[in-house]
Amino acid sequence: MSQELSYTIEEVAQLLKVSKLTIYDLVKKGELPVFRVGRQMRMDAKDLEKYITDGKSHTAQAPVAKPHQNEVKETQTLVISGQDMVLDILGQYITKDSGHKTLRSNIGSLSGLISMYNGDSDIVSLHMFDGDTGEYNLPYIKKILVGYPYILLNLVSRKAGLYVKKGNPFNLTSWIDLNKDLTIINRERGSGARILLDEQLRIHKIPPKNLKGYENEETNHLSVASAVSSGVADVGVGIEKAAKMVGVDFIPLITERYDLVLLKTPKNEDIINIVTSILSSEPFRAEIDALGDYDVSRTGSIIHETF
Repeated sequence: MSQELSYTIEEVAQLLKVSKLTIYDLVKKGELPVFRVGRQMRMDAKDLEKYITDGKSHTAQAPVAKPHQNEVKETQTLVISGQDMVLDILGQYITKDSGHKTLRSNIGSLSGLISMYNGDSDIVSLHMFDGDTGEYNLPYIKKILVGYPYILLNLVSRKAGLYVKKGNPFNLTSWIDLNKDLTIINRERGSGARILLDEQLRIHKIPPKNLKGYENEETNHLSVASAVSSGVADVGVGIEKAAKMVGVDFIPLITERYDLVLLKTPKNEDIINIVTSILSSEPFRAEIDALGDYDVSRTGSIIHETF
């Protein structure tokens, strides 16, 4: 190999015939030196050649034992619950880098957490606000995943608030303004947006019965924003991304932490390693950041872990 050559992480993975996650892990451990060109990591050919040579020497000194048949990793099908497009990207990375298949369950946060308790979901996305503590997600997990060991990882942070018509004709600026004579479009029970609304109504002592349209429900952010855009409702609760996609005005009222929870079981040990590696990898974070309206500064950080 010429010492003037350098390789991308993807090229190194292809040369060594391993996944990119393996290479990122070796880089993180300091076993493979890299340098950066902008956001891209590259590796000198001479450093890669040294790693290969050192690996051959180590192998000659200590022969590698053949794995037993029951040690061979099998491809799994993983169910990811939640609706954000970031989960689609996560699923693609999991399949590409590990071979595991992913299925999406488009249910809300609370419903996803209950499905995990019942053994029907593997990776659950959460954005549930607790009005008593001002905390996201953990208060609910502690009450529902009783007796289960788990790890809570940050996926992204994002703005949540009110969808209003162009020009904000009702001059809404806070949760207390929902007391005005207007029509709301709600989310389904069990969704993070519905929990956020109900907690804010409770905190501000606004009876749900005072809200015209409170019983009218949609099952995703885009549908809520579209109902406001079309005039079916005057206001709805959701995330900033959907407002821009539909073309309604958005009143940001809170920064919500959008997290992932996985159960800590022997079967899930490999899955947890895969997900944490993806979340902390530069390509994944860069791809999410490029979408706009997502904060990836804490992506991959451990929010809470039981032992």
